[in-house]
Amino acid sequence: MGKGILVGAAVLMAVLLLIVAGCLVYPDVSALEKKRPAKSAFMEYRERQWQKAGLHKRIRQEWVPLSRISPYAVKAVIISEDDKFWSHEGFDFEAIQKALEKDIRKGQLRSGGSTISQQLVKNLYLSPSKNPVRKLREAILTWRLERNLSKRRIVELYLNVAEWGDGIFGIEAASRHYFAKAAADLTAREAARLAVVLPNPLRYHPTGGGPYVERRAEAIHRIMVRRGIVVPDYEEVMQSKAGDTVKGAGEEGRESGETASAPAGGEAGESSP
Repeated sequence: MGKGILVGAAVLMAVLLLIVAGCLVYPDVSALEKKRPAKSAFMEYRERQWQKAGLHKRIRQEWVPLSRISPYAVKAVIISEDDKFWSHEGFDFEAIQKALEKDIRKGQLRSGGSTISQQLVKNLYLSPSKNPVRKLREAILTWRLERNLSKRRIVELYLNVAEWGDGIFGIEAASRHYFAKAAADLTAREAARLAVVLPNPLRYHPTGGGPYVERRAEAIHRIMVRRGIVVPDYEEVMQSKAGDTVKGAGEEGRESGETASAPAGGEAGESSP
């Protein structure tokens, strides 16, 4: 029996080494620096769900460069999803620790603590399962992503592949669907509403109200005001001019200890993938 355990452990170790070796070379994440990704793994997963249920739906997505996305949307998503995005190297270990502690208290493995980089990897390449092998692949691919792409490119990719509703992927499709305008024209409050539904876009609706969306969107907007990202008087004047695009007013700086990031696995649950 002892020999059998040793053989099993050796086989398991060999499999893990093969997985690690494979993830170190495939897929070619460096190609994403200049190339738009094809249909993401998570989009294909949704299509399989629809097919299995006999539903005739299609993916709605329209790619836009970061220069055609409202600065408010970029900042609101980072505040809501990963407030340490600009400073970490792919992993927010403090958030991961808090998520694990929450899971231990509840006796389940559901909480996330995922960064935007990790969520992008899950969207592009992985299945929604939570097994240890997938988590290992996610960690390796996130490490590679951070070393091959700029932060600007990572957030651009994420905003273009994230799920924002049933069949709605990417900020441009979401903005046009919910607010009948281009992503470049989103106001700060509209951006906050889009940001707060990201953890569970099939449950929450950016324009449907409800206490969770209202409360979280207002919290994000207040942080944007405090950081100088939003200047209320300026925003009001710009909105009163038909056809004008509202621009961000301020730096990406973050006040110490201030965050609106949803607690991992909080009210909205785990991120889509």
